[in-house]
Amino acid sequence: MAPPDSEADARIVIDDALRAAGWDPADKGQVRTEVHVALDYAQPAGGAAVSGEPGAASGSGVSNDAVPVGAEPAAGRADYVLSDQSGRPLAVIEAKKNAIHPYVAKQQALPYAQSIGAPFIFLTNGELTYFWDYQNDDARPVAGFFSRRDLERLVAMRTSRQPLATVAIPEHYLRTGEARDVRPYQQDAMRALDQALELGKRRFLIELPTGTGKTDLVALYLKRLFEAGWAERVLFLVDRDQLAKQALEAIQDLLGEYSSYWLKAGKVRQEQQITVALLQTMIGRAEDYTAGYFDIVIADECHRSIYGAWQTALTRFEGLHIGLTATPANYIERNTYDFYQCEDGKPDFAYPIQDALEAGFLTPYKFATGITEILAEGADQDEEHYDPAQFERQWTNEQSNRLMVEEFDRLAWESYEELAPGQDPGPGKAVIFAISKHHAARLAQYLNEVHPEHKGHYAEVITSDIPDADAAIRRFKKEPYPMVAVSVGMLDTGFDCREVLHLVLCRRIRSPILYQQMRGRGTRTAPHIQKKKFVIYDFFRNHQHFNDSDTDVFAGAGAGGRAPGGGESTPPKPPRELIELGLEDEWLEAVSYVEVGPEGERVDKREYVTHWEETIRTQAEDDDILRKVREDEPLDDAEEEALARRLNQPAHYFNEENLRRAYRDPGGTLVDFVRAALGRLRIKTREEKLDESFRAWLVSRSLTPGQAEYLSLVKNRGIATGRLRVEDLFEPPLSILDAAGKGVELFGEEGLRGVISDLNEAVFEGGA
Repeated sequence: MAPPDSEADARIVIDDALRAAGWDPADKGQVRTEVHVALDYAQPAGGAAVSGEPGAASGSGVSNDAVPVGAEPAAGRADYVLSDQSGRPLAVIEAKKNAIHPYVAKQQALPYAQSIGAPFIFLTNGELTYFWDYQNDDARPVAGFFSRRDLERLVAMRTSRQPLATVAIPEHYLRTGEARDVRPYQQDAMRALDQALELGKRRFLIELPTGTGKTDLVALYLKRLFEAGWAERVLFLVDRDQLAKQALEAIQDLLGEYSSYWLKAGKVRQEQQITVALLQTMIGRAEDYTAGYFDIVIADECHRSIYGAWQTALTRFEGLHIGLTATPANYIERNTYDFYQCEDGKPDFAYPIQDALEAGFLTPYKFATGITEILAEGADQDEEHYDPAQFERQWTNEQSNRLMVEEFDRLAWESYEELAPGQDPGPGKAVIFAISKHHAARLAQYLNEVHPEHKGHYAEVITSDIPDADAAIRRFKKEPYPMVAVSVGMLDTGFDCREVLHLVLCRRIRSPILYQQMRGRGTRTAPHIQKKKFVIYDFFRNHQHFNDSDTDVFAGAGAGGRAPGGGESTPPKPPRELIELGLEDEWLEAVSYVEVGPEGERVDKREYVTHWEETIRTQAEDDDILRKVREDEPLDDAEEEALARRLNQPAHYFNEENLRRAYRDPGGTLVDFVRAALGRLRIKTREEKLDESFRAWLVSRSLTPGQAEYLSLVKNRGIATGRLRVEDLFEPPLSILDAAGKGVELFGEEGLRGVISDLNEAVFEGGA
C-alpha cells in the first residue's frame, strides 16, 4: 500500500492496522475517535516530562515551549482512544500524515493521555509507528499496534512487578531428576542481566561457548522473570528442529509450572505462556501475533537472526530481547550488536572458551597426529563459491576415503581408554563430517566394511533424507550402535551427545563460526564414562588454517586465539543468503543442484521443483491431509508428521531441507511449499520483501527521528536498483532533495557510508 499523503489517508491505514491487532474501530467500547479532552496542565501523579524535546522542564508534563507560563486550561481532541474491557482508557493514538514524522507528535499527545489517565501513547503516520510508555521510557518504533489484551497485561504487570533483587539467584536446580549446581559464570550472567534491566536496557546479548548450558541458564533466568512479574508470555526462537526439541525439553523440565508448546508450521496457535518456534516458521507466522504479544523474546544462535527475511521474525516483537550465541565476539556482525544495543561492540556477558576449559566445565581436546593430510601445502582454493561435488571429485577418491576411514578407526581403538576409561564398548562415539551426502554414504560404507561383524550397523549416515532422522539420532545417542554417525550439515550444530570422543573432519572448512560449532560437538563433559579428552582427526588441515592447537585454543582473534593464517585482519564475511540458511560455510549451497537420498544423487533444482509441484497437484485430490492444506485448515502434529514421512520417500525425497535449497527460500516450511505447489500461497514480490526487511531493520536500529525519516526516503532507490550506492545520493532523483548533504548532516560522512553499507548488507540483494 502506498504511504498515506494526508491525515485522513493515514486514518484509513490506522483503522486497518487496528483491525489486524484485534480491535474493532466500529465498537465505541473499544475505539473512540476525535475524543474531546479537557487539558489540565498541572502535572498528574506519576507523570513524566517529554523526554528528548526542546524546552522540557523537570516535573512538567509538557514542554515550556508547548505551554506558555500562566496558560489557561484548554481543550483538545485525541485522534483515537483505546479502552480496556471496563471502559478505562488504555492508550491514545496520535495520527499524522506521512510527511510528518510521528515522533514529533509527542508534545501534542502527552497532555491528552495524562488528562484522561491513559498510560500509553501510539504515534503514527500510517507508515511508522511509535509506542510510548511515557511514565517509564521514551517513545520507540514498533512493528504495529498492541492488542487490548497486550495493553491490559502491561498495566497489570506494571502494578505487580517486583525488583529482580527480591528473587534470589539460585545456587542449585534439578535437571531430569539430577541435582546440579548453578555454575559461577551462569550466576554472573544473571547478575549482568539484572543490572542491565534495572538500568532500562531492553535488549541483551549473551555469549557462552557450546556445552556451557545456555539453555539451562535462560530457563532459570526466565523463572526469575516470571516470579518477579516481568513476564507472562515468552517466545523462544531457534533455527533447527534439534534445538527446538532441546529447548522445549529444558523448559518443560525446569519451568514445568508454566505452560509451553512448540509452534510448528501449519499448526494451530495455542495460548500458552511459552512458545518455542523455528525462525523459519515464525517468518510466515509473525503477523499472526501483535507486536506486543510477547514480553520476552529469546533468540538462540542470534547472530543468524539479524539478516534478510529472518530479522522480520525477530524484530516483529516489542518485548525484552535476549540473544544467545556461542560465536566469539569478534565474529559477530555489527548489525547484531546494533540490534542488541551493545554500543561498545561487546556482549552484555561473555564467558571465553579458555576459561571454561581451564575450570573443567568443558572437555579439552587434542589433534590426532601422524594422519594423512588430503590437502597438500598450497592446494587451498580461494574462491568464495565452488561446487562441493567438484571438490569431492578433485580431492577425494576411493583410495583416500578408505585411507581416512582406516586411519581414524585404528587410532580411535588405540586411544579411547585413555580418553574415557569408563567407555564400554570401544572405541566410543564418533561423528564424521563429510563433504556431501554422496561422500557421507561412501565413508559409512567403507567403515562398515572394516567392521563386518556389525552387519552394516557400525556406522550410519544421518541426513535429512533418511527415514526418520530423529530416530537415527536417538539410536546414536542412547544405544551402543551405531558407534559412528556420518553427516552433512545436520550434526554440526544443535546436536548434543555428551559421550562423543572422536570428531573426524573429512572436509574443508573455512568459516570460523562453523569450525567452532563442529569442534563444540565434543566439548561437553561426561563424568559417567570418565571423559577426560576428545580427539579431532583433521584430514584437511582446517585447524592449521585457524591456528588451533591443543595448547593455544582457537577462539577468534582478540579472544585468546590467533586470527586464521596468523594475521589480525577481520575474517571474510560469508554470503548473506547462506547465513539465512544457517550455513555460514561459504561453499556448501552455491550450487545448481540438490543432493537427494542416502546416496546423495544430484538433481537440478529446477527439475526438483517441477517434480515436487507435479506430485503435490496429482496427490491433492485423494489425500486428506493435502486437502486440508489446500483449504487452509490447520494440521495437528500427527498429520504434519505423517505428511513429512510420506513425502520423504524414494525416488524424490521431498523434505523441508531439500525444498528450501531447491526454492532458495531459507524461511519456507513444508506446508508453505505444499501451498505454493497448489497455488494457495501468494509469493511476495521482490519489492515487498525488501520493504518488509527494511522496516524490520529500521525497528532494530537506534536512530533519531530525522535519521529514520531520511532512510525511509532513500531506501526507495535501493529497492528500485537492488542496492544503494553513495553515488546515488548525488544523482537524480535523490540529488534534487539534497540527499547527500542531509545525509552528511545527520550521520557524518563516515557514518553515512557505514549506514548505507549496513542497509545493503542487511536488506538489499547483492549487499556487501
